[in-house]
Amino acid sequence: MTIALPPFALAEPVFPLRALALATSRAPLGGAREALMAALVAARLAAGAHGPAAVPAPLRAERATAARHWIGALTLTAQVRSAVTQLLDASAAGDPAVLGAALAKVTDITAPHLDRKARSELDHLARTLAE
Repeated sequence: MTIALPPFALAEPVFPLRALALATSRAPLGGAREALMAALVAARLAAGAHGPAAVPAPLRAERATAARHWIGALTLTAQVRSAVTQLLDASAAGDPAVLGAALAKVTDITAPHLDRKARSELDHLARTLAE
């Protein structure tokens, strides 16, 4: 049964990386969860760097800088830290090809911690960004 919304109702916002957020919440405390949290934050910033609703460049740069500082407090392997930092830099620059490649690298490195749906979301976002 579908309920019709009144004409003055606002559309319900849709979170773009729900499966990744769920995988992050289900990961055990420690390295896996921190790697997925870093990937989630970086992927959200990357998603906001491209498309019709892209965040303005100065704000993207400010957000990427803040995320870099936050990621510095996490216990990440060198590979994960490097890949996520590259994705943050790409999100600040906004070049679609670089964004897609950086997100694909983050996806590959965090793949052992991702379930099928979270991996699918990241792959889809990487393809969308690279277009």
